[in-house]
Amino acid sequence: MFTGIIEGFGTIAEIRPSGLGKHVTIDADFVLDQTKTGDSIAVSGACLTAVTINGKRFKVDVAPETLSKSTFGSAKTGDRVNLERALRLSDRLDGHLVSGHLDGTGIIKDKKILGNAIIVTIGVPESLSCYMIKKGSVAVDGISLTINNCGPKSFELSIIPHTAKLTTIGFKKTGDHVNIETDMIGKYVERFMANGSEAGSDKETLRPSIDMQFLTRTGFL
Repeated sequence: MFTGIIEGFGTIAEIRPSGLGKHVTIDADFVLDQTKTGDSIAVSGACLTAVTINGKRFKVDVAPETLSKSTFGSAKTGDRVNLERALRLSDRLDGHLVSGHLDGTGIIKDKKILGNAIIVTIGVPESLSCYMIKKGSVAVDGISLTINNCGPKSFELSIIPHTAKLTTIGFKKTGDHVNIETDMIGKYVERFMANGSEAGSDKETLRPSIDMQFLTRTGFL
């Protein structure tokens, strides 16, 4: 689990094929103290396992599923990435709950300056935008950000100078692709509210669906 508060940059040092996946070597810009083999590190939003660590350098295996849902499919040596190590239970939750399980990618449609902020518009398919709400949270390349406005095929962010300086969103250009993880709460709510059952489910063991009538009947509304 992560917060979306980026610790620092990293640079992809090497990419090697590994079956249908990839074996990626990354050099962090900061010391990976108290990090050990097997720990999770979010690399531009993707939760990956450090298979080896040597100083500031670590290696990860990227599975085919991650390649299909992220920008790692087109990543190349020298690319800069955002890094965040896993949340500890004693840490402050400064961003929002980020799993590192990417939902897909978006494309930067527009960047413009407004006062001291950079307004970024990102295009996404409706399969992702349906989980976004105005003033809700979204992780873009692993960065916890607040949605200014959203529509069926895009959403808008306001990037402050601090975030632009310390993360890749500051130098991403129009046309660049970014990793997207929508707020997990929305996906759970959709699941709970869905009617019907999955194929093969035993109807007698299913709990009642949660709808407005159920919430009213049980005293939540």
